[in-house]
Formats: sequence, C-alpha cells, structure tokens
Amino acid sequence: MTQTPVSGTPPRILPEIDDTARQYWTAGADGELRIAFCAACGRYIHPPRPECPDCAGPLEFRAVSGDATLFTYTVAHQQFNPAVPTPFVIALVELAEQPGLRLVTNIVDCDPEALACGMALRVRFEEHRRGETPVFVPVFAPALT
Repeated sequence: MTQTPVSGTPPRILPEIDDTARQYWTAGADGELRIAFCAACGRYIHPPRPECPDCAGPLEFRAVSGDATLFTYTVAHQQFNPAVPTPFVIALVELAEQPGLRLVTNIVDCDPEALACGMALRVRFEEHRRGETPVFVPVFAPALT
C-alpha cells in the first residue's frame, strides 16, 4: 500500500543524498518505503550501504509494507531548534519484513503518553527539499485498526 506524502511539517536537518541511499530518501514520492535488500543473503539491510555487510553482494532497493512495531523510544522536551515544537518522539521501529530490521525515526500524530513498546505503526512521509532535490523523510504513526 502506498502512502501520500504530507507537507507543512517542521524543518529538519536533511541528509546528503548520494547514490547509496538515494532510493531510500526519494521513494516516498511514490508513497513507498524502500529498503536495501541483498538477494544473495535474502535479507534487508539498513542503513543503506554500497554492498552487503555479510557477503559483499550487490544491494537493490525493494518496497516494503510500511508496517512496523515500536521497539523503543524517547520523548524530547529540549528545544534544540526554535522552529521545531516540543515534545517530539524519537523512536526505533522494527519493520514487519524481518526481525531486527530497525529504523530510527519520529513518531507523529500521537500523544507521547499513549505510546507503548510493541504498538503497531504505519509509515508516512514528510516532504522536504535539499536544494532542488525532494527528500521524503519516513516517519511513523499509530496504525489504524
């Protein structure tokens, strides 16, 4: 299932976009979360790198479901950037496709008091620009049941 990017989000420090991670940061334009995959090992690799860390095989990007569970999180109350409202949630989520496949992200559209490790989440995308390059930052929100 694809997700529609959302705009009007708080500013972010955006990554350098290089060939190794370009598909990860731009796939949100299509509403898909794409993760590097090693066909030789049959497993997903994150963060993206030039080759598989286990077998040195080539990596390709594959769309994943966007379903995840909340592994752990912290609530930030310190305002480091005056344009970013607090509190905000920094989280480690585990994608449904593979045990141990985790992403550092933010949780959105949820009261921090309502969070619980193990809760079901769904990917969303924040659209930003780095110069002329659109960047789609994957964030997660509680899954609708």
